[in-house]
Amino acid sequence: MVEKSKSNDDVDGVAAGQLKQFVARIERLEEEKKTLQEDIKEVYAEAKGNGFDAKIMRQLIRLRRMDKDDLDEQESLLDVYKRALGMLPERPASAAAD
Repeated sequence: MVEKSKSNDDVDGVAAGQLKQFVARIERLEEEKKTLQEDIKEVYAEAKGNGFDAKIMRQLIRLRRMDKDDLDEQESLLDVYKRALGMLPERPASAAAD
């Protein structure tokens, strides 16, 4: 004789109904995400059509999401690396002492 689960909804110890609800919610959210990604793509295409560079806009959006302290640190380090590679002029001696 096969032992029945505590609930008609349980399958091998898994709450099937609850699992189905989670999966359905995730599927709905994934579909919404897909729609939003398509909308964002259209906005970038529209911006490009108006002369804006989508790649630069993506960089700006990424930078705007960053914490100010993290952004300042990243920009400072980028500046140091650029100077080390000769991509920026050396700082004047008085500015280096600041």
